Amino acid sequence: MSSTKRCYYETLEVERSATGDILKSAYRKMAMRFHPDKNPGDHTAEIKFKEINEAYDVLKDDQKRAAYDRFGHAAFENGMGAAAGARTGAQSPFGDFAGGFGDVFEDIFGQMMGGMGARAKRSNRGQDLRYNLDITLEEAFNGRAAEIHVPTAVACETCSGSGAEPGHSAEMCPTCAGHGKVRATQGFFTIERTCSSCRGSGKIIRHPCKTCKGAGLVQKERTLNVDVPPGVEEGTRIRLSGEGAAGVNGGPPGDLYIFLSVAEHPIFQRDGHDLHCRAPVSFVMASLGGSIEVPTLDGGRATVKIPEGTQPGRQFRLKAKGMPVLRSAQRGDLYVELAVETPVKLTRRQKELLREFEAESQTGTHPEAEGFLARLKEFWNGCDKP
Repeated sequence: MSSTKRCYYETLEVERSATGDILKSAYRKMAMRFHPDKNPGDHTAEIKFKEINEAYDVLKDDQKRAAYDRFGHAAFENGMGAAAGARTGAQSPFGDFAGGFGDVFEDIFGQMMGGMGARAKRSNRGQDLRYNLDITLEEAFNGRAAEIHVPTAVACETCSGSGAEPGHSAEMCPTCAGHGKVRATQGFFTIERTCSSCRGSGKIIRHPCKTCKGAGLVQKERTLNVDVPPGVEEGTRIRLSGEGAAGVNGGPPGDLYIFLSVAEHPIFQRDGHDLHCRAPVSFVMASLGGSIEVPTLDGGRATVKIPEGTQPGRQFRLKAKGMPVLRSAQRGDLYVELAVETPVKLTRRQKELLREFEAESQTGTHPEAEGFLARLKEFWNGCDKP
């Protein structure tokens, strides 16, 4: 295990034997607790939120989790990711590792193996971007088409991304002959280093573009349309491939990751695919029975029949009235919990009626209270014995 990183299982506060559902539930609760939007200005909560996301990203994937269980954090450091993947018969959990063994051999034998072009292309890839999108619980239920504005680096229109002033073009670097790297022989080894003259691009710009100062990129706000599917949860990540920052020197663009944050609802509380709500009723209705109407998140109404003698806290399950399951026709359930309300500001006559009711109450009218008193009597009798 890495000495500078906390165990992923401890971060999510779960056992090593935790199932996928347990991991997901633990992640959801902790992500909501430490989300930056709920802890504005709290740097510690922000760090904790990042650690939680990192831990869950590894443990939710069977291959990554297997590598982590065997090698700890070293499975994803110093090239161990590729080695662990080979031992488990799978690909490296995170694909290409910068600084991994493959990169070392490519640095030494890149030209002979024809790998230099591919490596240069990877190194010129644009940055991945993150966008935080706030949605309501109704939008998480129904889905949403959102228009977002993302500031990012795009190819300069003046020079078409070349970095050179119109009418001029970039020239081949004389130091590295356009390869972007220079070689030096040390004993039996040939070492490659990034060319200091062109900084690895293989080209020299004698007449830089005045708009982008030779960078080939400019900052611009882009407008994108995002489809949020029904059933998304807190922390759901949507990836837009190729919508990140533009690459340098013709490199491919990065990706845009949209992280969703679902606002709290005044009536419903979400638990996975299920919804919960609390409905107050009078003690008369709870005693005599009746029915109430409760709202559903799709804008409809549902009738809940209350049997005679219903006790506080009883839950009624309404099947398929909860959240939709992502990319599925199924839906969770809605649980309605009854809260029996004690009346206030009673008139003198109402108080007299209640006292008459209490005086005329027979055995069995309050079974829970009577059972509790019987247990108390038995307990006290036991305490009185020597």
